[in-house]
Order: sequence, then C-alpha cells, then structure tokens
Amino acid sequence: MALADGYLKSIVNQGDMKDISLIGFMGCGKSSVGKELASLLPDCRLIDLDTYIEKKQGKNIPEIFNEYGEAAFRRMEREVLEEIFSDPDRPRAILSLGGGTVTSDECRQLVRQHTDCFYLRATTGTLLDNLEGHSDGRPMLSSAQPVEATSTEASSEREALRHRIESLMQTRSPQYIATAHHIIDIDGQTFAQIAALIKEAVDSNTLNIKR
Repeated sequence: MALADGYLKSIVNQGDMKDISLIGFMGCGKSSVGKELASLLPDCRLIDLDTYIEKKQGKNIPEIFNEYGEAAFRRMEREVLEEIFSDPDRPRAILSLGGGTVTSDECRQLVRQHTDCFYLRATTGTLLDNLEGHSDGRPMLSSAQPVEATSTEASSEREALRHRIESLMQTRSPQYIATAHHIIDIDGQTFAQIAALIKEAVDSNTLNIKR
C-alpha cells in the first residue's frame, strides 16, 4: 500500500472538509510542504501561523518573544487559531503551525478538534542538518548552551544544537503524537513527495492502525 511503506500512519478518519494542519519540530519543513500542498489543493488557503501572528503584531517572532515572553506568544497562537476557526466564510485552510504551537493544551485541543492534523516526524540527524546555520531567529533554540569544545568551534556549536533539539524533542514528541491524526516520517523525502502523501491521505481518508 502506497501510504503504509514506513512513511505514513493514519490514525483516525476525519471529515473531508476539515482544515489541514502541519505540525512538527523546527526544521522539519512545514512551511515548504505547506506551499507544495497548496499547489496540489488550489481550493485551500495556506496560512503560516507565525507569519499570520507577525502581521497582526507588526513584529517578528524574536521581537515578540523578547518583548512579551513565551507565555504571551502561546496565548497569541491560541487567539489566532480561535479567530481562524471561527470564520465560517473563509476557504478551507492548510495551516503550517509553529514548532511549539501544540505544546499548549488549548492549542492542542483546537488543532485536534478542527483540523486533519499531520505530524511531519524527523530524526534528530535530519533536524540538525536542516537547522545548522539556520537557527537564528528561532527563540526556542537560542538558549542552547555551548558544549565543551573537543575539536573545533564548529563541531562544538553543532553538538550544542543537537543537545538543544534532543532536549526539546523529549517534551514535544509526545505532544505531537497526541495531537496528530497522521504521522509522516519525512527522512529522505522531498517536500513534494511529502505533500503528495498528504494529498493522497486527504483524498482517500485512508485509515490505518496507530502503532
């Protein structure tokens, strides 16, 4: 079966017209996959939640974190999700959510209730490769503490980033799994391939047993 080759596990059957949400750790490609998926589902509107919040606040994400703190930002995420889901006249949405959106109980419940949710799951190695050199502007990675250098400064920075990813994933992975209706293992796949899998699942409402 095309959807069961170690890439996609569909967990529950959702209504055809629910919004689609993409969740997962920073660097897993949610925004890029969302753009690919929007091209496959032209009747849907792509909403990047971080960009949506930045436009409403007139500030970028690091500025929001620095000025208001993480708790206030999570509250903004909840308020924006409530705003989106309460609009009956908008097109069906593809929501690319922030890496920490579903760490909030309220946001997790909203996403679970109102969307057909896909967790783009990646190994630490894939996340590290995607984030290395691109972690600036990601407040939840800025607190990574440098490890003791054993060879070069570059390797020390890479190990510090690895440690921070692994530390955050210990908390976030169970939250992603608890929220998702589908899990896609993205290692080795292109954004277009991932988007095609999501479209196939959305079109067919394929139901597999969660493992």
